[in-house]
Amino acid sequence: MTAIQDQEKTGLGNYFIANYPPFSFWKPEHVPAAEAALDRPPRPGTQLGLYLHIPFCRKRCKFCYFRVYTDKNARDVEDYLDALVKEVELYAARQAVRNRPLDFVYFGGGTPSYLSANQLTDLARRLKAIMPWDHAAEVTFECEPGTLQQHKLAALRELGITRLSLGVENFNDDILSENGRAHRSPEIYRAYQWAKDLRFPQINVDLIAGMVGETDENWRECVRKTIEMSPDSVTIYQMELPYNTIYSKELRVLGSNGVDPSQIADWPTKRRWVGYAFDELRKAGYEISSGYTMVKDKAKTRFVYRDGLWHGADLLGTGVASFGHVNGVHMQNVDDWDRYLARLNEGRLPLHRALPVSNRELLIRELVLQLKTGRVEPAYFHNKFGLDIIDLYAPVLERRQASGDLTYSAEEIKLTRQGLLQVDRLLPDFFLPEHRGVRYT
Repeated sequence: MTAIQDQEKTGLGNYFIANYPPFSFWKPEHVPAAEAALDRPPRPGTQLGLYLHIPFCRKRCKFCYFRVYTDKNARDVEDYLDALVKEVELYAARQAVRNRPLDFVYFGGGTPSYLSANQLTDLARRLKAIMPWDHAAEVTFECEPGTLQQHKLAALRELGITRLSLGVENFNDDILSENGRAHRSPEIYRAYQWAKDLRFPQINVDLIAGMVGETDENWRECVRKTIEMSPDSVTIYQMELPYNTIYSKELRVLGSNGVDPSQIADWPTKRRWVGYAFDELRKAGYEISSGYTMVKDKAKTRFVYRDGLWHGADLLGTGVASFGHVNGVHMQNVDDWDRYLARLNEGRLPLHRALPVSNRELLIRELVLQLKTGRVEPAYFHNKFGLDIIDLYAPVLERRQASGDLTYSAEEIKLTRQGLLQVDRLLPDFFLPEHRGVRYT
């Protein structure tokens, strides 16, 4: 096997780039910088978002690398929600946040829809009393189909959820079972129809290309069924194997006695599957919104949370292990249940590590994230950061243009189809030298 072929195998580690600099550079000794950032006035014109991590799941997916819990009882859930509200109260009192309107809210997980309708209604009531979101441009809520009932969706609609993100992942029950998903295909259709009947402003369907057991024939069926459902948008992720997933542990510790490595599709196969899905969705009237997302109508279908983060918004990351960013400082909460609750019971923010980010690093962060849309304008970066990205990255741009991944001019850098389908593989080219080739997390 050649070195190039070996690189194209799905190995252990992170592929998806969610932030910059890499999380491995965030350190506990920088937490005072995060506290100081919260005590400064906000940067003029900066959007503010609120992320709420709901870490409960019926089962842990074998490819999941998030901080989730499947063993908490009803009292534990109530204690956590109380702590979450306390955390939002503490943020709302800080100078960087006080009296700022929320531009977007995101309920992520875990499985936010694990909560009951009554728990969701009570949580929203308490949160809105602290930081109202009635005028937010977007309120997103992630759902696992098997946790939804009609009355729960009706409650979400009443609470002002504008975008429902339905974690379908696959339509094949055997593949869902093998990969540890809790839901099955009948629950997908039932939940989706309820959501359509309730007229949520935007319904997004998530798929994963490359789940263990995936085949060409089954993937074509997944795409066909998705188009038949006709959601407002479709997000397709390429499966990866970060170090702390069940599958990665099996590969690392058990080798062939765990998951069969031959069942995990390589990157060219996953790119081909995403390319096929994009082609079929385009035929059905969808447009490319990013390297992962197709939308029915760009004028109506927005991703305020995504675009806000990719353009430098402040984000209050609340909940165990959550990530945030305020006034030029990255920050992350403790990733341990007991420490999270204890800190908040003491009236302290549960911050664990942080990183002050330089102007150049802020530019790189926005550049690599916005490249995921397939196109960036150098003028935007010059106006905001006072730097010319064409000059800064001339060797990278020349090399990637020669390899067919992008084209560029003074007006725009535009990824080709080839570049868009492997965008996360290209982004480290734009990192500072000290941030390349290191563990991402």
